[in-house]
Amino acid sequence: MSIYTRPILEVNLKNILENYKTLENISDSSVAAAVVKDDAYGLGAVEVSKYLYENGGCTNFFVAHGIEAARIRDGVGNSNIYVLQGMSDDNKDLFEKYKLIPVINSIEQFEFWKNNRVEKIRPVLHVDTGLNRLGFRVSDVESLTEADKSEFSYVMSHLACADEVSHFMNQYQLDRFNEVKKHFPNHKFSLSASDGVFLNNGFAQDMVRLGAALYGINTAPYRENQMKSVVEVKAPIIQIENLEVGQYVGYSATYRANSPRKIAIVSFGYGDGFFRSLSNVGKVWFENGSVNHEARVIGRVSMDNIICDVTHIPEDVLSNSLFAKILSDNYTLDDMGRDAGTISYEVLSRIGKNKRILKVIKQ
Repeated sequence: MSIYTRPILEVNLKNILENYKTLENISDSSVAAAVVKDDAYGLGAVEVSKYLYENGGCTNFFVAHGIEAARIRDGVGNSNIYVLQGMSDDNKDLFEKYKLIPVINSIEQFEFWKNNRVEKIRPVLHVDTGLNRLGFRVSDVESLTEADKSEFSYVMSHLACADEVSHFMNQYQLDRFNEVKKHFPNHKFSLSASDGVFLNNGFAQDMVRLGAALYGINTAPYRENQMKSVVEVKAPIIQIENLEVGQYVGYSATYRANSPRKIAIVSFGYGDGFFRSLSNVGKVWFENGSVNHEARVIGRVSMDNIICDVTHIPEDVLSNSLFAKILSDNYTLDDMGRDAGTISYEVLSRIGKNKRILKVIKQ
């Protein structure tokens, strides 16, 4: 008899590549860059970037920090690696060593760049057009001299509401970006991340920055998800027990059995990235060949375990099941994000980076 206690995350690199190719085709003539920040949303930036470089012809990558760029450099040859948070005292040596391209977000960062330039590297100018996060304000652009402008290879911005196709902010930001472009007649431009790819061609510009959609997340929820699922998470079933009428389940006794129930204790909890807000709400799945059985989470999610109602699942399925599926085609990142009251991006980032989970990379 086999016994397991450690959850398993399977990452499907082929599906990431297929998603990349789908998004590249939708983006038409735009350069398709891969966003592999936050360790490729927790899935393994080294493996993902190397696979896209070797099998997808991707030669442009975006990360958040210089240290992330240093980790992927060996696997992506002479590709362009853009660092979104920019160059600073704590990472400037990495830009020289690994030939990284900083994104310049402020006048202060630009002055720092001019005092610490890297030979043959042309940074990217980030202009805020309405998100009011990082970036030069539009009024700051007017203070740049022609010599300043010549420093940059690309001018970029970031959309605030591109996941809502008819949101007024999309056109507002596009109009502001087009005004900024007039100051840079000889440059290239990038406005859209994954969600912007699904808007019309005016948003694609010269480069699109493909992040969440690469990893199977539906960044255009107003339409059917065209992306393939790239993750599957399963967790061991530690114990199966009977529950008598009137018995309570879990911390704070938030669930009480109103009839005889059978429960399965699954080795996955909020310490693994299963949100506590999924208490009495979340789902897991038990497989029997091509048949899948849904089991609801009952009681409070604890740090290491969830308790599931398996009363309706056939005994032969339970006796032959070593694992319950936490994430799969039956219950996707988007499904879990919705039920947890958050976004699928956070679900993936939390689960993907958890060192308690055994990560299996499939090619």
